Amino acid sequence: MTEKFFALAVFLVIMLPGCGSATEDTSTPQKALDAITRMIEEGRPEGLPQMIEIKARDVTFEDGVTEASAIQNVKDKMSDMLAQLWRVSKKIKTRFPGELAKEAEGGVKAAAEAGLDYRELAKRVLGDPFGFLTEQRARMTVEDLGDGTAAILIDAEPAYGGLLTMVETPDGWRVSVPVDTLRANAYWPDTRHEWAVIASMMLGIENSLCDFEAEFDDGKIRSVREAGERVGRLVGESVVVQSVIYAMMKRKGESTDATVVK
Repeated sequence: MTEKFFALAVFLVIMLPGCGSATEDTSTPQKALDAITRMIEEGRPEGLPQMIEIKARDVTFEDGVTEASAIQNVKDKMSDMLAQLWRVSKKIKTRFPGELAKEAEGGVKAAAEAGLDYRELAKRVLGDPFGFLTEQRARMTVEDLGDGTAAILIDAEPAYGGLLTMVETPDGWRVSVPVDTLRANAYWPDTRHEWAVIASMMLGIENSLCDFEAEFDDGKIRSVREAGERVGRLVGESVVVQSVIYAMMKRKGESTDATVVK
């Protein structure tokens, strides 16, 4: 995956949790971005998904589940995972404020540049789960194109080569996931089983964070460094297992299990 696609993937992962607040004003592209900022500042990360528009195909899988429902299931699982991450992060900030500030310096971007080491990434994310998005938001502007879409700009340039945009929906403005472009990538989920593995991955990360929280509450974690190493190991093991399963499914060239609904 290129650096551009990686950065876009990180942004979308941060933005993909469960149900949002119906009270947010998203009537313009600018207000939509402001709503995203508020949700993070106010500690409501589970409210972010209302800001995402992922266009599902009009298909039904063999078990009767639609692609839209499968996508929503992934969102719901990630919502729970991000809520758990937020709780863990708050506890670590309270117990290790000074050490955390030092360890978190550089944010998620530095961890990504280090080669996606799970333990290093864990320390960065525990320090500031949404640091990447916060950093990018300060550099973001939007340009309403007048046709129901808007360009997101970073430093006055199209975000990630123009891949990150916004679209007007009946519920307001949303960040638009470039499904057609991403579907060209071999690893975009196309089948019911592939979406289920993605959902399972989110659940696995949440369970790992729950295990870590229990150890943290029992006083077994004595520093931010230990926290990062433990979370990195727990989450890394879970992600690796699910990633191997997903990669094997893709290599086998699994035939689609979807039927077009007419």
